[in-house]
Amino acid sequence: MSTLTPDTHVVSSARPQLGAGLLLALVSASAFGLSGSLARGLLDAGWTAGAAVTARVALAALVLAVPAALAMRGRWGVLLGQPRNLGTVALYGVLAVAGAQLCYFYAVSYLQVGVALLIEYTAPVAVIVWMWLRHGQRPGRVTVLGAAVAAVGLALVLGVVSGVSLNVVGVLWGLGAMVGAASYFVISADNDNGLPGTALAAGGLTVGGVVLGVAGFVGILPMRATTAGVEYAGHEVAWWVPVLGLGLVTAALAYVTGIAASRRLGSRLASFVALAEVVMALVFAWVLLDELPGPLQLAGGLLILAGVVVVKLGESGVQDVRLGEPEAAEVAETA
Repeated sequence: MSTLTPDTHVVSSARPQLGAGLLLALVSASAFGLSGSLARGLLDAGWTAGAAVTARVALAALVLAVPAALAMRGRWGVLLGQPRNLGTVALYGVLAVAGAQLCYFYAVSYLQVGVALLIEYTAPVAVIVWMWLRHGQRPGRVTVLGAAVAAVGLALVLGVVSGVSLNVVGVLWGLGAMVGAASYFVISADNDNGLPGTALAAGGLTVGGVVLGVAGFVGILPMRATTAGVEYAGHEVAWWVPVLGLGLVTAALAYVTGIAASRRLGSRLASFVALAEVVMALVFAWVLLDELPGPLQLAGGLLILAGVVVVKLGESGVQDVRLGEPEAAEVAETA
């Protein structure tokens, strides 16, 4: 049975790893948050969402291939000799990479973008429920309070405080995207498979790229790209600039740092810190697209950050159900 980084009490010797985990999680959230603005420029220039996300995933897989191969030197048996780990990489690519993207794109074809995002970002709640049912890690009252505060902030940020009409099919696609996002945090936090984080990211992105490519080939995902210039905040750049940004920053960097963060923080806390992605998405939209967030969105961002802090306090107050296991050894596996 896999061992997940405990979403529980952090001993004093592991506190530096907690700080590193929070920093990595914020870097990952910021990198993911940039993707929407970069992709928006490509979409306005004539790219389809399918072409943009496939280019993003494929480029990231290519960039991480060499670092992943170096990380796997002398350890290929961990992957090739263990069918379970091959299944983990495949599941990561299908659910956390391709599945989350495909389901989200279909969700926004039936729902407002804000509503689709809100459904997808219920992933932290799904992670809490999964960790409780599957691993017996029952959330404390403070953790639940933090989840509620972050949920209110998220609703304000996404501007869905007014009544909206929901399409059942769209909601189901949104829930599919939520499952993909939750899978990303749970699989990333698995410390027992022996796979370096870079290898897991590269393998998952490769699988995800193949799935997206096949979806485009059979016509499920529309594919169209152009070499026309792309405009951001009144300035035109070559098409390959945002494509490189999507592949190198919003995918390669985002997934590698996200996995490293989840293995240090645990899936529950990492999933809540990742809500900062919404705040960073607003900041990048302001800088690159001249979309200035309103007062309610700014207030929502503050509530999200407050919710993350409360969740952190709740997680630190829970006793480790596996006190006999040395956390330092688990952290070393993430290198």
